[in-house]
Amino acid sequence: MQLGLIGLGKMGGNMRERLRRAGHEVVGFDRNPDVADVRTLPALVKALDAPRVVWVMVPAGDPTRETVAKLADLLEPGDLVIDGGNSRFTDDFENAKLLGEKKIGYVDCGVSGGIWGLENGYGLMCGGDKKWVTKAMPIFDALRPEGPREEGFVHAGKVGAGHYTKMVHNGIEYGLMAAYAEGYELLEKKDIVTDVPGAFKAWSRGTVVRSWLLDLMVDALEENPHLDDVSDYTNDSGEGRWTVEEAIALSVPMPVISASLFARFASRQSSSPTMQAVAALRGQFGGHQVMTIAEGEKLRQGDVPATAKRSARKESPTKQAAKRGSAKKASAKAASTASKANVGAAKKAASSGRASSTQATDMADSARGQKRAAKKTAKKA
Repeated sequence: MQLGLIGLGKMGGNMRERLRRAGHEVVGFDRNPDVADVRTLPALVKALDAPRVVWVMVPAGDPTRETVAKLADLLEPGDLVIDGGNSRFTDDFENAKLLGEKKIGYVDCGVSGGIWGLENGYGLMCGGDKKWVTKAMPIFDALRPEGPREEGFVHAGKVGAGHYTKMVHNGIEYGLMAAYAEGYELLEKKDIVTDVPGAFKAWSRGTVVRSWLLDLMVDALEENPHLDDVSDYTNDSGEGRWTVEEAIALSVPMPVISASLFARFASRQSSSPTMQAVAALRGQFGGHQVMTIAEGEKLRQGDVPATAKRSARKESPTKQAAKRGSAKKASAKAASTASKANVGAAKKAASSGRASSTQATDMADSARGQKRAAKKTAKKA
């Protein structure tokens, strides 16, 4: 089958190669002339026999909308456009309407597989009329993984359903990655666990948490067991946000995916205004020390002078191991102290017969509030 493919980046370029290996004729266009088969969109359309099938694989948003609009003027009735990027599903409604007015078909197709899709195949989630999906099925079959069609491809529903399904897929991906990452941190902090990469690898076969993401985590830890010099700054592509927005719109409780999205937001803050407010409040009601940013940073760095600091990459494995050992000992000591304090407080409260500490705190807070209100009234007078 013949296909026009617009966008030959990491995904598009590999998709062209996989399709060609399957015997399909692919005419590719990209702004980078070094990878393009033709120089312009009109040239791409001219190189294809009618009825044409054109796959758009460019960044979501304006680049995709603009490309579809140009194709609407270049293609003819009976041609088909497939949007395989990560477009928001609401864009599909407008694209389908624009093309439909000229009797050009439209299919939205969510694609998963990343850089591994060339060899392993791509998971495909399509939306649109059955006749258009059927027309492009030879292309979908060549791109999806080998095996039963339903295990790598779905015609999820009407226009927009493909991208909506891919959006939810990516939201789930956020949650899974966050769960593995939290487990990693807990294992890394515990002093009795000495082989964290081995623990993850042991989970990769025969356990209920095995997955391709877990396999990738194993690969990452085998390359860098303690993730030395890996920044925690994490971007988001937008689909996690759209998933949470849909959860709110449809009143679907989604605490895990929401928390994983917010964790990414937190990773991009040099300091947290939220926790600054918490620190200030602790100082107000409990008289706890409110540190400056410099003082807090000293604690994070273990009070090491700036001149003695080195990046994790430059430090020797022995020093890195010593730091981790020190952190684990401190963590174990703090946990033990906190646990004993909690148990002691609980025993004391149970034997005293007094009102609960919560009730006592509420009463004290009310009294302080009344005093503050009286002072403000007196000042105004």
